[in-house]
Amino acid sequence: MSMRTTPQQHLPGDGLRTALGIGGLIAIVLGLLIVFFPATSGAVTMQIVAALAAAYALVVGVVYLGTAVFTRTIGGWARTGRIVLGLLYIIGGVVMLVNLGAAAAILAIFLSVTVGALWVFEGALAFATLKQSPSRAWSIVHGVVSVFAGAVLILTPLLAAVTLWLLLGVSMLVLGVVQAVRAFRMQPAD
Repeated sequence: MSMRTTPQQHLPGDGLRTALGIGGLIAIVLGLLIVFFPATSGAVTMQIVAALAAAYALVVGVVYLGTAVFTRTIGGWARTGRIVLGLLYIIGGVVMLVNLGAAAAILAIFLSVTVGALWVFEGALAFATLKQSPSRAWSIVHGVVSVFAGAVLILTPLLAAVTLWLLLGVSMLVLGVVQAVRAFRMQPAD
């Protein structure tokens, strides 16, 4: 009787362990980069986002111009509007690409102010629905914290963006360590 060896089969636990380990290590590296180089990592990330927004604007502009030129079923004002809109998108995309640093800073400010406004409205909603709340004390605390945090984001958007960026880095670092430890402590599948 011949004994035939078969390659070791990998069970789903092995893949999960590997994915958790790799994901944890990536999160640790990104978290360290953010925590120790917040300005550089934030600027690079926002420039990538700004470049993607610029590319989007360029593509949309070309699509609008293309539909204005090649669609036979649209009338004069619709065609003119698409041409103007297409040109505006293209100009905006080019301006963003030429000024990636400024576009990134404006994008960071925009995101901070947007999140701040959302938090202010969330706090106002907590106060407006206070009568229906099962826990009025927690609703009041939620409303005060939301309005205060939102106002801080709106009034100091660049400082708020840096603070949120650092909090993201710390969170990634901590969660990455937990995920990596979890992966290394998993029992390999036999």
